[in-house]
Amino acid sequence: MTPSPRRLDELGSLQQAVMAVLWSSGEGTVERVRASLGGSRNPAYTTILSVLQKLEKSGWVGHRSEGRAYVYSATRSREQARASALWKFVDGVFRGDPLRLFEHLIDGDRLDDAELGALRKMIDDKRKERQ
Repeated sequence: MTPSPRRLDELGSLQQAVMAVLWSSGEGTVERVRASLGGSRNPAYTTILSVLQKLEKSGWVGHRSEGRAYVYSATRSREQARASALWKFVDGVFRGDPLRLFEHLIDGDRLDDAELGALRKMIDDKRKERQ
């Protein structure tokens, strides 16, 4: 038996897309989630129902009844999910040392001056917040 996904990066692409819909809209029925996916994806109603049931079983979503329909909502925020995935990444790739992550970000050529300035501002703001 496969363990329930605990981190965002452990979810399948359709599960991640469903979570993105719930985070954006706050909540939704199976049909509303299905309609919001739109685009190139046109999954069947039963596929979305199955995804939502699996997400609920693994603790990602909860539901309430509204008439005959269930209305699903995320049980954890997008920020909580991102933080968990990021720290797992830092632990696995950088041996738990976030300074190594920043070193790679800063040493590379992908950040422009505006992005480096934004990083500095975030650091300065965090220092002020801690005082």
